[in-house]
Amino acid sequence: MKQNSSTHERLADRLANILTLLNIGSHLSSKELADQFGVNNRTIMRDFDRLSSYLPLQQDEITKKYYLEQSYLGRISHKDIRNFAELSGISDLYPNLDMSFLRELLDSRANQVYSTKGHSFEDSTQFIDIFKKLSQAILEHRQTGFLYKGESRVVQPYRLINHHGSWYLAAVRKEQLRTYRISHIQLTHFSHEYPKFIPDPNILKLVEDDDSIWFGQDKQEIILSIDTRVAFYFKQRSILPEQQIVKELGDGSLIVSSKINHDMQLLPLIRFWIPHVKIINPEGLQEELEISLKEYLDLS
Repeated sequence: MKQNSSTHERLADRLANILTLLNIGSHLSSKELADQFGVNNRTIMRDFDRLSSYLPLQQDEITKKYYLEQSYLGRISHKDIRNFAELSGISDLYPNLDMSFLRELLDSRANQVYSTKGHSFEDSTQFIDIFKKLSQAILEHRQTGFLYKGESRVVQPYRLINHHGSWYLAAVRKEQLRTYRISHIQLTHFSHEYPKFIPDPNILKLVEDDDSIWFGQDKQEIILSIDTRVAFYFKQRSILPEQQIVKELGDGSLIVSSKINHDMQLLPLIRFWIPHVKIINPEGLQEELEISLKEYLDLS
């Protein structure tokens, strides 16, 4: 899983860089890009093939360089680029609605429906009908109903979110922002025209800005020690939520802080890095982690 995640990240980063250059009018050589990203020319050509499925790419007959059609220049925001790169680079993770789906990410409406918070691994083709219904309701600002874990729910839908591999619906019910796991949603077959609602700008901002799916909960700071053998990865990029390096010790190990809304934002990540990462504070959280691991090993 770690290798697949790393591959997906490199692909998404490469596509984002290529898209950024195309967006500002650059003419791109496959050989120069291959040298820049440390891949072979065939890899870059596959990138261009992937992008040309959704974008009006042109190729100069003389220089053989690729560029974006004039009318598209500057139309793509940095956020659109990142979303588009992640989705097109990891196509099996998003619902295969039709060939126009990824192209619609360049439409401003797409950011009203989908969010990516972390990299994704859930095959969402099984949720096609649910995505269609919920995305339409989000765009129309219309309440929607479904069964959730067998119980009827009527909600105001705000966003479909992929959080570290699983899809969720962010929606308001009884004046409280909640998240619903898509795999637990069951569509009802009776037709009902639900009323429209006026989206709350404060809720929209919260959904947009929060990197987690535990909206509105108070954040707590976690202090962790990072072993010398893996410190490089934590210095290279932020692996933990709101990660900050507090101190680099003489042996190369790190003391880092992370701010989370919920323990489950952090514990799965730490399990992945065991035994090289340890929770220093709060102590109870490290004990909880060790107990859960022991229970898992006893069951294995």
